[in-house]
Amino acid sequence: MILQVNNISKAFGEEVVLSNVSFHMNEHDKVALIGRNGAGKTTLLRIILGELSADEGEVTIAKTTTIGYLSQHQDLSGSRTIYEEVLSAKEHLVEIEARLREIEEEMKHLSGAELDNKYKEYERLNHTFEQENGYALRSEVTGIIKGLGFTEEEFNKPVSVLSGGQKTRVALGKLLLSSPELIILDEPTNHLDMASIAWLENYLALYKGSVLIVSHDRYFLNRIVNRVVEIEFGRSMMYEGNYDAFYEKKAQAREAQRRQYMNQQAYIKHQEEVIAKLRSFNREKSIKRAESRVKMLEKIERVERPQDEEQGMRIHLVPCVESGKDVLTVTGLSKSFPGNPLFHDISFLIKKGERVALLGENGTGKTTMLKIIRGLMPADSGTIREGAKVYIGYYDQEQQNFNEDNTVFEEISDDHPDMNNTEIRNTLASFLFTGDDVFKPIPTLSGGERGRLSLVKLMLSEANFLLLDEPTNHLDITSKEILEDALNGYEGTVFYVSHDRYFVNKTATRILDLTHETIISYEGNYESYLEQKDRKEAAAGILNASSNVTASSEPTQTANKASWMEQKAKDAQDRKIKNRIAKLEEIIAGYEAKLAEIDEAMQAPENCTNSFALNQLTEEKSKIEETLLEAMTEWEELS
Repeated sequence: MILQVNNISKAFGEEVVLSNVSFHMNEHDKVALIGRNGAGKTTLLRIILGELSADEGEVTIAKTTTIGYLSQHQDLSGSRTIYEEVLSAKEHLVEIEARLREIEEEMKHLSGAELDNKYKEYERLNHTFEQENGYALRSEVTGIIKGLGFTEEEFNKPVSVLSGGQKTRVALGKLLLSSPELIILDEPTNHLDMASIAWLENYLALYKGSVLIVSHDRYFLNRIVNRVVEIEFGRSMMYEGNYDAFYEKKAQAREAQRRQYMNQQAYIKHQEEVIAKLRSFNREKSIKRAESRVKMLEKIERVERPQDEEQGMRIHLVPCVESGKDVLTVTGLSKSFPGNPLFHDISFLIKKGERVALLGENGTGKTTMLKIIRGLMPADSGTIREGAKVYIGYYDQEQQNFNEDNTVFEEISDDHPDMNNTEIRNTLASFLFTGDDVFKPIPTLSGGERGRLSLVKLMLSEANFLLLDEPTNHLDITSKEILEDALNGYEGTVFYVSHDRYFVNKTATRILDLTHETIISYEGNYESYLEQKDRKEAAAGILNASSNVTASSEPTQTANKASWMEQKAKDAQDRKIKNRIAKLEEIIAGYEAKLAEIDEAMQAPENCTNSFALNQLTEEKSKIEETLLEAMTEWEELS
């Protein structure tokens, strides 16, 4: 067991945040810590890390356990570049590497006992360097930085000029490179695009240590975790399995508890009625029997009444009128900024009732496209035509569609003067703005509150075509699920940008992939999109690999033939990789044998005191080690 949390309780004033929270983690466990915003997840992390003391309970961490923690916000500074900052996580290896180079130079000018002593130091340091995989260090740093979404051109960018999100990615890279036995991550996917999140999933899924994750990204949790700890009403409950397993088991447990409670209450009510009837007979035997039943009831272990689900938003999206069949027609649309082309000559059509997700890597122009469609930004070329009776509602991820001089109440009353105070308050209460919350000034709202207020305005717009830019940002899991249900029941049309793959999978009926400055359309949800994309890429691989296959496949080609060709190309590629891996293993074995021979030669009596011979052997060894590193790096990538 690597971590044990025992009966942790914490209150701030009269507000009890955590009450007897307990869970444990074994070695290699990947555990999700979930709960509503404000449930106490970050508070619990701070207690585990020793940054905050608990009122009651204790946290036990296995001795010598190394811990790495990534908070939601980072403040990296200094003159280091991105590459140098990540590499600094293994600074001791960098220092060993530098010392090895120094010793190699020094040994060229030494002989006798001095050379002997220097060589022993070299061997000791080199052994440590090899044991800690030092020869693959720089390759690993490059892989991590690229995996987290930085290009090679950005490697030398100073961390001091990075945005908050970029600094968080650099901090995550340092943490992963340090390879602690327990990684604790607080919302690690917030600043990553889909490609980087997928890379991080694979990295953590194969990670040999333990991982504790706070995240609202359900797709991410599904791919990684084997346990879920939920904090609800200040208490904790652990479930085996990933997020989907937790969701199903929680629903089953809640329903079982509700039935057990209702059955027991019916039984108690019946017994109380029997007791009352027996007492009404007013006879000695009947009174004794009544008292016997009272004692029996007192001994019953009462089933706790299930607590109601925590109150969530109530969203009712109802279009004011029905639109025409063709809702949006985009033709020949292009947009670029100086030195940064986004998309060129793209065209697509959105039909009534569709829920279309626009996907693409960061910086491809997804938000820009929504702003052009909404009329907030001009296109370089192309036309946008709205269909008949189309009324647009727009959700801005930057949430700039507020009057910053208003309160929450005024923001709604200004837009809807026909609504009275009670109607406005009731509507805001549906989105968890209650009591004095409605009088909060707009600038004081948190990201989550601004998101909920944007959804209020969206609902009241009664639009029949919704443009949504990252609508799940700042929403907790429960609120996301409520929004999913609202969109799935909405009779209008939706076009949205989101990096939340679970949300896309639950709501999208079609996906537009913005890639390489153009649009590719895929029918279905996110899982369907992945399958279709894999098939497309496999087919493209066939065309690239086979010189006798034309650049375009025949439209009449059967599905079976295409599938057979894809499998044939995949098998050929697999054989090619396996053959190269086998060849590399032979090469590596040869290099290692040669290094062993050099080590043996260095220790031979005729060479020990011969500085010229030792220098030659050292230089030869250094060259072989460089070549060996290249071969090992290629082997690692292919494997």
